Amino acid sequence: MPLRKLQRTGGGTFFVCLPKEWAERLGLKRGSVVSVAETAEGRLVVDPKYDAERAPQVVTLEPSALLDREIVGKYLLGYDVIRIEAKGHITTEQRELVKQAVRRLVGLEIIEEDYRSIVMQCLLEPASLSPERILRREYNFAAGMHRDAITALIEGDVHLGGNVTARDDEVNRLYFLLVRILRTVIRDPRLSERLKVSPIDCLDYRLVASFVEGIGDQSVQIAEMLNSLKDVKLGADVSQVLQRLHNTVFNTHEDALKALLDHDIDLAESIRNTRDEIRELTREVEMHAKNEQDVNIVGVVVAAAASLGKIYELGVDIADLVMPKSIPT
Repeated sequence: MPLRKLQRTGGGTFFVCLPKEWAERLGLKRGSVVSVAETAEGRLVVDPKYDAERAPQVVTLEPSALLDREIVGKYLLGYDVIRIEAKGHITTEQRELVKQAVRRLVGLEIIEEDYRSIVMQCLLEPASLSPERILRREYNFAAGMHRDAITALIEGDVHLGGNVTARDDEVNRLYFLLVRILRTVIRDPRLSERLKVSPIDCLDYRLVASFVEGIGDQSVQIAEMLNSLKDVKLGADVSQVLQRLHNTVFNTHEDALKALLDHDIDLAESIRNTRDEIRELTREVEMHAKNEQDVNIVGVVVAAAASLGKIYELGVDIADLVMPKSIPT
């Protein structure tokens, strides 16, 4: 990185020379206008194309057996237009892969389609999407899944359990959307300033979004345990202690997200201090499960307690991100 000395005019104005190679490569000359913006970290960003409209990013794919995964990958990389072009014609199976991918991705729509090509476009404006708002929405879905999964298991409500599984798709959609927005923010300093999201914030949001998705995944596993019970309901004692374990774990990740967004170190520390309580409740769940007459109940309850333990650890992982964000720079 070339270093340059700060200089000062007789009138007291500070100035520094820009690299000649950089200016020539971008077509700048005497009298050219550039914008100078200060970032949240105190850096100055010199932008020679401050008034230029961002050109849509376009990518072209050929149909393949992994077409849906390729579409998701390009979406996450921030491409605005994704074109599918076949040398011959696009098969019915390939069209179904495209539609499956579109259903999984927020804002992506098919705008053109014929026998040999499909054109998709993301209609979302990144500047209008707050990463924090998307994260909160993703968390609300996952938290609701967690609560309803335990309720379904305790009450033997198969319909509610199926609803938990169905909602996992929405958590994944929001997760993909957040990753797309964060990658766009990292590449565009102006958008970063507009949304007031630093590169470090992007890293934290990306990690938390992954942890929240994990809460949703564990909730689905709990809900699917209903299939092993075969209409046999849990006993009152094991249901009561399982509910207590659930309540403690639920409060953990709820407080963890609040601590992260509020930069509340004390609240984050209190979350880590509940580990002994979680272990004791887990032992109680396992002890009461062994008293059940049906062997299926024993396995399901122990597995549910293990999933709740994993959800607790995900809450701790979220809380662990509070300290770095709160250290003065």
